[in-house]
Amino acid sequence: MKLPFRLMASLMGLLLLVSSGLAADRPNILFIIADDQSPYDFKFYNPDSKLQTPVLDRLAAEGMVFDAAYHMGSWSGAVCTPSRHMVMSGRTVWHIPSKQNRKENPNENSKELVPPNLANFTMGAVFNRAGYDTMRTCKQGNSYAAANKQFTVVHDATKRGGTDQSGSPWHAKQVLEYLDQREKSADSDPFLIYFGFSHPHDTRDGTPELLAKYGATNHADPKTLPAANAKQPPMPENWLPKHPFENGHLAVRDEVNVSGVWKNRDEQTIRNEVGREFACSENIDIQIGKVLEKLEAMGELDNTYIFYTADHGIAIGRHGLQGKQNLYEHTWRVPFLVKGPGIKPGSRVPGNIYLLDILATMCDLTGVEPPKSNEGTSFKPVLFGEQETVRDVLYGVYCGGEKPGMRCVKKGDWKLIKYDVPSAGVHETQLFNLAENPHEFLPQHHEPEVAKVSGIQPTAEQTNLADDPRYAAQRKELESLLQAEMKRLDDPFTLWDQKGQK
Repeated sequence: MKLPFRLMASLMGLLLLVSSGLAADRPNILFIIADDQSPYDFKFYNPDSKLQTPVLDRLAAEGMVFDAAYHMGSWSGAVCTPSRHMVMSGRTVWHIPSKQNRKENPNENSKELVPPNLANFTMGAVFNRAGYDTMRTCKQGNSYAAANKQFTVVHDATKRGGTDQSGSPWHAKQVLEYLDQREKSADSDPFLIYFGFSHPHDTRDGTPELLAKYGATNHADPKTLPAANAKQPPMPENWLPKHPFENGHLAVRDEVNVSGVWKNRDEQTIRNEVGREFACSENIDIQIGKVLEKLEAMGELDNTYIFYTADHGIAIGRHGLQGKQNLYEHTWRVPFLVKGPGIKPGSRVPGNIYLLDILATMCDLTGVEPPKSNEGTSFKPVLFGEQETVRDVLYGVYCGGEKPGMRCVKKGDWKLIKYDVPSAGVHETQLFNLAENPHEFLPQHHEPEVAKVSGIQPTAEQTNLADDPRYAAQRKELESLLQAEMKRLDDPFTLWDQKGQK
């Protein structure tokens, strides 16, 4: 029977009222993501860090800190790109598209592995359909452009300068203005705000005040070294003057052409660059504080889940590296905090999560149906204290340079990294017990001239254990796990010593 138009319109209006009423009871989401930030920068991971982030320290004290959060990896030198595709889509690294028309992921030719309409099932689109108001501000480029456009309100721009207009305050301003508009219009719909920053990615141009605090300068002259300053942060514990071997991408831009660093790994350069990084990171902390104050004034803070993370870590002198094209913990791992209703203050867990688990978790926390394309695992049970991890084994890849490149696997305290660089004749294996050797010290870190600069003298057991016969069983187990994970995740490559995988 055909319903009269007026009756149909009344029923539709009633359904909208009911659905909006249900949506209004749902929690809000504030998702905050920095660009290029190592967990070791923060005091809640590294108590000796000189970085001052009182707002994030408070979030850590009031929420949950994850000690084992990772970005899975990259098939691109622009590690940001696959990382942000995984965040948006909830899919694993070999099941996502690359930047438009790049085809960097060999699996993109398969519609079964990489759905052509995936953008319609990414974060913004999913929450729009669920009745959420969605807003986004972040950097432009090296991101998932088709997914970014799905947010209802979008203010994207790359802001890496040292002023309010050219730096991190610009992103905070977009969020604050959006919240002002909600407040003025008495908007009661739940919101999902994607609050992204362009810093502390280089060029790390800090504000004059914060640069002075960390004794740093926005150095831009390749013919001179930056001035030394006692206020600069100390050298990273696992600094090296160069990486011990060709890892497959040592000539990438981030290793040789970052303004202020270039190929230099000397103490003056690295301490100055860490100071610049800290100046930019503290500015991010200040901007987050402004947004949290606004949410509190609006009465929205207590019903909001706040996530804080980065798209990946960064080296800045660690292991003789400068960029993010590696699988050491300082780069493969990310900072990760969550605060919100039902989360025990001051709690800490391993988690064993990937950034690609975020979409599933947001859906689980809000009662939103996750898309069928999602491959992530909700860590809501971890947030609510029901378990400490969501998986036992973690897989990582970097092959943005020569293929097959690097692979790693982690289980418990043990981590294996393998390097396959045929043109350089490099077939290297590293094995670390992260409980005993959290900084992944290598034999080169034991050399007196290195220890003199870093101020750290590793113990005998703090080294690469891959060829130590006492740990042959651990190596064999992890190599089997790595091969199994590569097969499970549709890794299209095979390492030199793997048999029968493809």
